[in-house]
Amino acid sequence: MNPHHHLHESTLMSYAAGALQAPLSIVAGTHLEQCPHCRQRLRDAEAVGSALLEQTQPVLDDTRREALRAAMLAQLMDVAPPAMPPPARQAPPERPQADPEYLPASLHPYFGDSLASLRWRWMAPGVHCIRARQMPSLIMLKIAPGKCLPMHSHGRSELTQVLRGSYNDALGLFAPGDVADLDAEVEHQPVTAPGVPCICVSALDAPLVFSGWLARKVQRFVKL
Repeated sequence: MNPHHHLHESTLMSYAAGALQAPLSIVAGTHLEQCPHCRQRLRDAEAVGSALLEQTQPVLDDTRREALRAAMLAQLMDVAPPAMPPPARQAPPERPQADPEYLPASLHPYFGDSLASLRWRWMAPGVHCIRARQMPSLIMLKIAPGKCLPMHSHGRSELTQVLRGSYNDALGLFAPGDVADLDAEVEHQPVTAPGVPCICVSALDAPLVFSGWLARKVQRFVKL
């Protein structure tokens, strides 16, 4: 898998700092599982954050540093339990990405571990969904091939990770592994590609803003 659409720099920095809202953080984590490029960018962001944190710490002279080190060692010698042998390392379970039904681990607490076990609910013609347990703003969507969704923008932020199938919009083609990291400035109309249904996981921190009156009428029922 070689994603072409990645997380925005500000999203990565918020994720590294633990400041991203929970639903958005789950989708970001899903993308990071599937994208080596963004995992490296996350490591870089964490390194920058660590360096900035070190710059804010007070500078200790050598005498003070040695005194604190000696005090810490004395405490450890008083209270440290006897050393235990390290546990034997076990091979990770074989739940490979090659299994087409396997869901990324970030989604397991909310949707289970397999697409095959999902119970989809009808939302609109050609569109089915599942809302996450105890987190209604995290939603899995299954959209039929060749389906044109209503034109819309976003109240604030939206993250959408493609798991299967693909769609096109003004930003390009989004295929498995790609993430759409969108804000209120983006207006688009996704159209799913022919072939298989497009399955994706999305998180919103505000309702969508639909352009058409019919979509706005339906919005209160589908709660997007």
